[in-house]
Amino acid sequence: MIQPSQVVSIHPYFKVKPGKMAEAKAFMSEFIRITSAEPGNLYYHFTLSDDLVFCREAYVGAEGLLKHVEGVGATLAEFMKIADVVRVEIHGSAGEIEKLKGPMTGLKPQWFEFQCGVEK
Repeated sequence: MIQPSQVVSIHPYFKVKPGKMAEAKAFMSEFIRITSAEPGNLYYHFTLSDDLVFCREAYVGAEGLLKHVEGVGATLAEFMKIADVVRVEIHGSAGEIEKLKGPMTGLKPQWFEFQCGVEK
């Protein structure tokens, strides 16, 4: 079992430009195709609310997230032509967050440090 202190999740919210939702949904399929081959990915889901796209995703450590960002980089750059970043949250242990602060600073994320919880 992967311990919570090893898990990093990122929660980006995107606002799709008017008339571009069908195109955004095609991008979702491409992101899923790319991410499904990543060994460090724990889950990767999209949810929608009107013109907002939310991606709920988690990785084994900072390294898993950084590999993902590298893998989807070109596709994300194209997606950003039809959507704007509204908000980004990154959740993880203090040690994992520290590894991400340099490489992920450009997204201006809000950092959430793991405190406690329950596993089943």
